[in-house]
Amino acid sequence: MVAKIQQAPLLHIRFDGRSFDIPLADLDVGALSSDRELKQALGGYLDVRPDRLRDYTIDRHETGNLTVRPEAVFG
Repeated sequence: MVAKIQQAPLLHIRFDGRSFDIPLADLDVGALSSDRELKQALGGYLDVRPDRLRDYTIDRHETGNLTVRPEAVFG
């Protein structure tokens, strides 16, 4: 029998040329937090104003993980 190891939910972001995997607990937010709350906490963590994340989209995954990425622009 294989034991399944449960990992704490993470937020993944690529920002300013760097990638970060941040435990949601470090941000004091959860997967059900609003986009505004997540961007506010993430701005504090990255030491930038939250409005720098204004055009970023938050993808919520079934695992509880989050991906924060620039909004896709087509055309």
